Amino acid sequence: MSERIAIMGGTFNPVHLGHVRLARAVMGELDLNRLMLVPCARPPHKTGAGLAPSADRLAMCRLAVEGDPRIEVSDIELRGDGPSYTVDTLRRLHRAHPEAELLLVIGADMLRDLHLWRSASEVISLARIVTLPRPGVELGRLEASRAALGDEAADRLLADVMATPLVDVSSSEVRRRVAAGEPIDDLVSPAVSRYIAERGLYR
Repeated sequence: MSERIAIMGGTFNPVHLGHVRLARAVMGELDLNRLMLVPCARPPHKTGAGLAPSADRLAMCRLAVEGDPRIEVSDIELRGDGPSYTVDTLRRLHRAHPEAELLLVIGADMLRDLHLWRSASEVISLARIVTLPRPGVELGRLEASRAALGDEAADRLLADVMATPLVDVSSSEVRRRVAAGEPIDDLVSPAVSRYIAERGLYR
């Protein structure tokens, strides 16, 4: 049986307890023993305002999963210049692990816009797309993806929407609390909380 590697990307600005909880839920649900957290350099669909430096986001991810050998943190998207495109990351991972099955873990809000991604058809061919539910996001029949990518692709995407618990934690709430001088101990790990304080992030 070939290796299966789950990839969970994002800005992780900062990484919070919900991210780690979801990563572990995905591994449990799909019986995986390896998941990669991949902080992106600069997401093409977001501005850089309020984005902590790449090195800090990478360090916080490593602190958040310290002690869990099943979750590794990759700097694969932080080595290049310019925006991070998922298709480029999947191409590199496919070259590095040609025998592995790649599983790309995304949120329902991202699945809804998947047809707009760069080389969306290639993304779907390189990785199995596993989708996590998001509060308030209804997917329906993915009509836009159905029109752009075909019925078979849309049906395959809908078949891999997981029934993981909804996690009501957001990075924006962490940043808001830090800026307001409010505690964040219930949102991030103690190590990440200390790091944010020591580095003076999000103030």
